[in-house]
Amino acid sequence: MVTVKEQYESYPYPERDPKDEKTRLITGSPSHPLEMDHWLWRGNRDWSQPLRVLVAGGGTGDGLLQLATLLTAAKKPFEITYLDLSTASRAVAEDRAKVRGLSGITFHTASLLDAPDFGSFDYIDCCGVLHHLPEPEAGFRALRAALAPGGGLGFMVYAPYGRSGVYPLQEAFGALFDGLPPRERLARAQRLVAELPEGHPFTANRNLGDHHTSDAGFYDLLLHGQDRSYAVPELLATLDETGWRLAGFTTPALYDLGQITEVPEGMDAATQMATAEKLRGTIRMHTAYAVPARAEDTKARPTDRKLVPHLRGVQRAALAKAVAQGRPLPVKMAGAEATLMLPKGTAPLLAGIDGRRSLSEIAQGASIDPITFGTGWAQVHKALEPWGLLLYSSLLR
Repeated sequence: MVTVKEQYESYPYPERDPKDEKTRLITGSPSHPLEMDHWLWRGNRDWSQPLRVLVAGGGTGDGLLQLATLLTAAKKPFEITYLDLSTASRAVAEDRAKVRGLSGITFHTASLLDAPDFGSFDYIDCCGVLHHLPEPEAGFRALRAALAPGGGLGFMVYAPYGRSGVYPLQEAFGALFDGLPPRERLARAQRLVAELPEGHPFTANRNLGDHHTSDAGFYDLLLHGQDRSYAVPELLATLDETGWRLAGFTTPALYDLGQITEVPEGMDAATQMATAEKLRGTIRMHTAYAVPARAEDTKARPTDRKLVPHLRGVQRAALAKAVAQGRPLPVKMAGAEATLMLPKGTAPLLAGIDGRRSLSEIAQGASIDPITFGTGWAQVHKALEPWGLLLYSSLLR
């Protein structure tokens, strides 16, 4: 069997060219500062205090570069510790950081299981790594031990239903190619995948695309020797067993059963999320934030008028114009589609969102009385926040 380390030495993932850093920044979830603040610090972190970050299993550096670049641009102090088993992946991440001229990052070749040896951290990024450990629970526990008081975790683990067809192929290729070097495994698997029948679950799964993007993407998806997925109940149980609590999925609407069908009376929240995942059938990864099991609620609440709202993934001028004209707002994420509608009267509120003005300042700027503003803003929040389009953060204050 090809070990995880051997795989990523041969095929650093995701495949990245450091020269591309001159022209674009890859952003996503988790580990966007606005999203972190929204889910972990009630939208009101004191960003003048240095943020101590651990990037556990940083790969070729997407999450690392996003966080370091955005904090640098916002002129906020930070210290980032990067860990990864693969020297090849680390080299790519280091080269990308050099192209961007980033400082405040220390790189180490090490396992995330050794995380507590590197200190105590306010924020831990662990994206796409825990599900590749022999015992993922040990990884969750190690990260919990490295978390500072008041801190939180941003993570991604695979989900089963949106990855339909992947695991039978992984098992088949594992049996067929045992003992072969990575490059030969890749070549033979690519030939077999090209000949799969149309009715094969993998061929029919339109949620997957990594195998088309690069050799590294193909290998990571279909030839990984150590890979598991988590349905919602399994994920919640693992968090509970290892000292964590789910703070929230980055796109809560995907797990909101009420957005799909009528919710039976008395059904608890965990069962609702698990049922929604099955009905969606397209969720291929769970991207979320977690806090210590006994932590108080850390999510930002729109009733706090000191909070600063941000739009993510939409332009405020275009959004405000569409709402003022009474046009619907189509949303498509993870294979799920929805049409959002907001009252025309909320257009001035949307136009006031600039990432610096608080809710109270937006209300004053629009000359709207507190009661009317509260009603209108509640509608804005209810429509946009569950889709990750509205976040609260003091980052730019």
